[in-house]
Amino acid sequence: MQHTTFADASASWEEARFVIAGIPFDRTTSFRPGARFGPDSIRQHSWNFESYDLETGVDLSEVPVHDLGNAGEFGNATDMANSVREEIRPIYAAGKIPIVLGGDHACSPPCVEAYPDGGSLGVLYIDAHMDFRASYLGDARSHACSSRRIVEKLGARNVVVLGVRSVSREELDDNKEIGMSFVSAHEVAEEGIEASVQRALNMLKTDRVYISLDIDAIDPAYAGGTGTPEPFGLTPRDVKYAIGQAAPRLAGMDIMEVSPHYDHGNTSALAARFAREAIVRNVHALHAR
Repeated sequence: MQHTTFADASASWEEARFVIAGIPFDRTTSFRPGARFGPDSIRQHSWNFESYDLETGVDLSEVPVHDLGNAGEFGNATDMANSVREEIRPIYAAGKIPIVLGGDHACSPPCVEAYPDGGSLGVLYIDAHMDFRASYLGDARSHACSSRRIVEKLGARNVVVLGVRSVSREELDDNKEIGMSFVSAHEVAEEGIEASVQRALNMLKTDRVYISLDIDAIDPAYAGGTGTPEPFGLTPRDVKYAIGQAAPRLAGMDIMEVSPHYDHGNTSALAARFAREAIVRNVHALHAR
C-alpha cells in the first residue's frame, strides 16, 4: 500500500500544531538526482513505526499533526523559492510548526525566508557541506548556496553549520569576511557530540531555532540514499541528539536531500524518524515546563 500522508498526521489544519509539507524539487542537484522522490518516500516509511515513543512517552497519534501534501511543479529554483515562501508563510502566521520534506537543499532558504521575524530566528544547519557559495553553475539559488542565502536573510551570527567536512577554499575565504560559525565533523569526532552541539546552540542567542537537516550530514554508511554522499560523517544518534537539544526552541524543521533510489529505504526510514523525533521532543519539552 502506498501511503500519501505522513503517519498519524490525521489532524485538520485548524487543530494542528505541526504541519508536514513536501517539496519534490531537485533541479539544482549537482551529482546524483532523485531528491524529488524524497517527500513521498519519507511519508511511506513513516508508517513502519509505532506511534508511541519509548523515550519520551509521547504518542504521535495524540499530537495534532496535519499533512499539507506536496507543493506543485516548478520551472526553476527561483520559481520554487517564490512558491515555497508563499506556502510556508501561512503556517508560521497561524502559530504552527512546519516540518518540511525535500527535495534538494535549495528548498531550505525559502522556508526560513517565510518566517515573519528573521531577526528573532536562529538556524542550526546540519550538513556535510558548507553550502556557502555566492553562486554555483550560474544559479544563486543552487543547493550549494543555501546557507549563504539564509545568512543574507538572518545575519551570520544567527546561523551555525554542524557536521561540515566538505568545503571549497573560496567558501572559506568568503566566510572570513562574513563570519558564519561552523562546527566540523572532525571537531565532533574529537570533542564529542554533546559538547559540539552545546557549543553550536550556545552560539544561537535566539529564542527560536529552525533545524535544516541535509541527510548527507550523516555518514553514507548509515544514509547512502542521498545525492552527494560524503564520508567521515555524523552518526544517526549524533543527529538525533542535536535534534533533541534544539527541539525545545523549535520554530520549524526541514529534512533535505533524501534520494530513495540509492539504497533500500534505509535513508527514508531514518528521515521519517528524525521528523518524528523533532515533534515528540518538542511536545515533551512543552509538557515538562
